[in-house]
Amino acid sequence: MDVLKLAAMFELGSAPVSYKENRTGHINSTYFITTESGKRFVLQRINTYVFKDPEGLMNNAVLVTTHIRKKTREASGDTERCTLEFIPVKSDSAEKSYCLTVDGEAYRVYSMIENAVSRQAAESPEELADVGYAFGHFQMQLADFDASLLSETIPDFHNTASRYRNFEKSLAADVCGRAASVSNEIDFVRKHADICPYIVNKIKDGVIPLRVTHNDTKLNNILLDENTKKPVCVIDLDTVMPGSVLYDFGDAIRFGAATAAEDETDLSLVGADLSLFEAFTRGFIEGLEGSLTAEELSMLPLGAIVITLETGIRFLTDYLDGDKYFRVSHPGHNLERARNQFAMVADLEKKLGEMNEIVKKYSE
Repeated sequence: MDVLKLAAMFELGSAPVSYKENRTGHINSTYFITTESGKRFVLQRINTYVFKDPEGLMNNAVLVTTHIRKKTREASGDTERCTLEFIPVKSDSAEKSYCLTVDGEAYRVYSMIENAVSRQAAESPEELADVGYAFGHFQMQLADFDASLLSETIPDFHNTASRYRNFEKSLAADVCGRAASVSNEIDFVRKHADICPYIVNKIKDGVIPLRVTHNDTKLNNILLDENTKKPVCVIDLDTVMPGSVLYDFGDAIRFGAATAAEDETDLSLVGADLSLFEAFTRGFIEGLEGSLTAEELSMLPLGAIVITLETGIRFLTDYLDGDKYFRVSHPGHNLERARNQFAMVADLEKKLGEMNEIVKKYSE
């Protein structure tokens, strides 16, 4: 693959002269491009095994970033750093935000946001509050965007009811003969089957609105200013699609408030740190600027339980299927992850009353 030749297919303003591969990502191949003018860009190969509709994915990303930039301009903010800017392909025909090679690979380019970094973990509760603010602000900027205009880049990604049905199918098939050894985990999932359709049913019944959701609300998807350490913008928009704000809040708490890594095998160490929960919640609600309904706010803690449960179900299903989806480092890795997430669910359930009080504290 000729990286510079690929980059030259986009409207960069001057010729690309050098590149450096970024090996930290797990899904897309990423290259940092430098042009003759000194301006830098990011070239990415979209993983079409994971994202089978690159056109829908890029349409989502362009619609959302255009809307955020418009909102930022109206608020007299920094439109160059507020969101990603996708570069069109050189063409005599209609403008396109990605290109396809002769062998069917999809590539896109966006401008590098300079003097900004991402981190894998928060260094303090206050930093987690800033992350919460950034994701809440993202939701607020898109609160008036029609989410039905977006494609599902991964169908039923956070449809927990569908994830439960897939689990039951994998359990019945038991292709690897592993079901007999995970009876406790199976019982845990089945005892929680009634809450699996909770969020999707609330959307279907019109109790909570369909919104734009990011669906991967981890700290490393926020760019921080190198000097101030404050959030600059939300990145990694590949999973942006219609859904519920409960998805984004829930996944952020599942990851950000956890007392241990998601594959920690000493389950006595696994749980939710309420000080971290409070920090993220405070920032998130402040960033929302009153854009959520009362029903959504009241359901935020239960969203954390549902999404953590869903993640555990996905790990357990993949274990039953023979570890086909998630990358594993050793046999039983997915089972360890599932047990970890179920321990987190149990702890969140114990603390549900306290979490409700924290949300109420910052909602009034």
